[in-house]
Amino acid sequence: MTTRVLITGATGFIGSHVVAAARTVPGLRPRLMTHRTALPASAVPPGAETVYGDLADPATLRGSCEGVDAVIHCASWLGGDEPTARSVNAQGTRALTEEAARCGVTRIVYLSTASVYGRGPFTALRPGQAEPAPASATSLTRAAAEQHILAAGGVVVRPHLVYGAGDRWAVPGLVGLLRQLSAVPAGCGARHSMIDVQALGRALLGAALSPKEPAGVYHVNHPEPVSSSQLLSTVVDELRLPWGANGIDVEAARERLAGVPYALHHLGMLAVDHWFTDERVDQDFDWEPGDGFTTAFARHAPWYRRHLGLSP
Repeated sequence: MTTRVLITGATGFIGSHVVAAARTVPGLRPRLMTHRTALPASAVPPGAETVYGDLADPATLRGSCEGVDAVIHCASWLGGDEPTARSVNAQGTRALTEEAARCGVTRIVYLSTASVYGRGPFTALRPGQAEPAPASATSLTRAAAEQHILAAGGVVVRPHLVYGAGDRWAVPGLVGLLRQLSAVPAGCGARHSMIDVQALGRALLGAALSPKEPAGVYHVNHPEPVSSSQLLSTVVDELRLPWGANGIDVEAARERLAGVPYALHHLGMLAVDHWFTDERVDQDFDWEPGDGFTTAFARHAPWYRRHLGLSP
């Protein structure tokens, strides 16, 4: 039996890993929606098709869901421009759900983010235990997009820190923080939910194909949280950064980073728990989370070293 799945944002950081996971599923025929970036032939799985679609232009979505069994919606606007974020994330997602409904597609999986909750601390937070309190235009409009997905009976996936090949925010931001400090923050016992992008790609695909027909909000991360100290030591060791022997306490780090907003943002994240849990994911998505952070990050370290211009 052939299953057809539409994947939006197919060239993006996470969408491209959904496409890679789709290669391993017999009988699956993906339809890959792209906007700005064309997919190289080598990235298109056998039997896949590509279509153009612009979430900011609903007319271009017409027909995109014809003949598909599920939609995996990974495309989002992540910039700080609120009108564009609203047009793409909120209004574009609404247009996509309307097109899916017109075509009779009832399984929609939306890649959101735990950032819709705002700043922590969050300790072992389960879905339904806190209301969204987004603090940025991106998170605000992605929270709005979630409401369209939930109203359509779909699945909302909220990962926290996603790392791996293609990451240009989580680990690069930490490296930027360490570079600004020329030291490693010490005494950070906070815990963080993290997920390897390859595992997240498999989870999104699993949600779309699961015979259990999941619906609602899921926290999708590796079940074992990572302490700030473990996160920092792993990044320093695997990327062979030069500041590992230099420690600095958090308050002194805040003083040193005054006037560097992005570094203060990452330091603030490290200082308090951002730990989200959800015991339903493995069974509802027929999914295995794979290796923990230390082992999985080692596989991605060569990509980070190339991306960050570090010595190989």
